Amino acid sequence: MFHALGSALAAFATPALAIVAFTAAVRLLVHPLSRAAVRGEKARAALAPEVRKLSEKYGKDRVKLQEKTLELYRSRGTSMLAGCLPALVQVPFFMVMYRLVTTPNPLLDGTLLGVPLGTHWFGVWAHTPVFAALFAVLTGVAFATSRWQAAVARRTGGPQPPFAGLLRLLPFGTVLIAAVLPLAAGVYLVTTTTWTLLERAFLYRAVQLPPRAGTSARSRTR
Repeated sequence: MFHALGSALAAFATPALAIVAFTAAVRLLVHPLSRAAVRGEKARAALAPEVRKLSEKYGKDRVKLQEKTLELYRSRGTSMLAGCLPALVQVPFFMVMYRLVTTPNPLLDGTLLGVPLGTHWFGVWAHTPVFAALFAVLTGVAFATSRWQAAVARRTGGPQPPFAGLLRLLPFGTVLIAAVLPLAAGVYLVTTTTWTLLERAFLYRAVQLPPRAGTSARSRTR
């Protein structure tokens, strides 16, 4: 399957460009799911102050707290899992992309700046300038992603998850992954992480929650 898909994409364009184009096509395909995930995240963030009040009031009674929290989410037409399910549905798409850039196929026979896309850096220590440039780009995207996530957390004022500082280091994991996987995987990671950063920044501005009854227009724009 992946050999046939790689052959078709390699016939479409140069292998590196084909990986970028196919990644962009898949991300466009799952864009509605990304939009739904952001809508769910914003709904949970909007309810965070009221959830915090419930925790203060019923914190000693876990059953009562759960009942009141579920009741609050139902009254606002959302759920505690809003934003999580759309993200989970996207996992199979990303598994296909991962297998495509790590399974031997004609795409990995192509080159980027003279380096075969099937080449690994870790353990071989060859073609370091090209891989160093790749790691620098991934580090830049990860830094921008971490800064953006911190800015969103401050703006929404939602509760900080456990190990929030550690979670902000997760975007930098792409550098480690690119070091051990073929160069083709690095091309895919640069494309998809850049897409994710730009898409989420756009959706957090574009997606608006439906107004609640009794909420003034001024307060809804905050």
